[in-house]
Amino acid sequence: MMEIKSEIILGDSKEELKKIPENFADLIITSPPYADARKPTYGGIHPNNYVEWFLPISRELLRVLKPTGTFILNIKERIYKSERHTYVLELIIKMRKQGWLWTEEFIWHKKNSYPGKWPNRFRDSWERLLQFNKNRKFKMFQEEVMVPMGEWAQSRLKNLSETDKIRDNSKVGSGFGKNVSKWVGKEKVYPTNVLHRATECNNKDHSAAFPASLPEWFIKLFTKPGDVVIDPFMGSGTTIVVAQRMRRNSIGIDILPEYVEMVKSRTEPLQFYLFEDTENYGEIKS
Repeated sequence: MMEIKSEIILGDSKEELKKIPENFADLIITSPPYADARKPTYGGIHPNNYVEWFLPISRELLRVLKPTGTFILNIKERIYKSERHTYVLELIIKMRKQGWLWTEEFIWHKKNSYPGKWPNRFRDSWERLLQFNKNRKFKMFQEEVMVPMGEWAQSRLKNLSETDKIRDNSKVGSGFGKNVSKWVGKEKVYPTNVLHRATECNNKDHSAAFPASLPEWFIKLFTKPGDVVIDPFMGSGTTIVVAQRMRRNSIGIDILPEYVEMVKSRTEPLQFYLFEDTENYGEIKS
């Protein structure tokens, strides 16, 4: 049986990541504190200082990630002086200069978003999940996240036109095209980049907990059992718990002792390993 190991680290991500060997992680998925958010727990970072604060961390993540690995960053703009601040866009540009490839952007649609409005805007019901890679070729197991065909196929695939039976190039000159007939007889299709997931309502111990299905989807898409998943802003540890359940090795980092203790209590005792020195990192995938 494959031995699965989880390491839970108390400390500042910027410093603790330096202790992890380079080219080590298959997947990094995290949700750092948003600008000026979670002040009671994490202190908050002013929107104007956010990029400067995050770049040393993303530099370490670039070093730690394998050439075939993926980094998923859950982040959201802050409304500042009645407009959306540009720190997310600025961060993307700066990370590209750091060496990252901004490969894809997923949208997390919060199905159970609570209604609301402000004088100049409506309630957000979505968040960004930015995908970054070190190389243009990386591990991706698309078949693992395929979804049922859907009702659209019942009528759309019944009477195919001649155009449906060939590659029909886009009329706007984008270079994209489709062959509708390829989906005849199939039961599953590839998903879009919009993920419909309800927010986590039952976790009272953290202000912004992931729904478990969110990291699970990305772990399926970008890793296999035995791979290494890292969450440098672990919080309540949903990513770590899900990774362990899915038979992935994992490392979680958080600066707050109460969250570290919480995650230790949530992980499987028989599969929990705490390494005290950096030399043992090489043993996490034995």
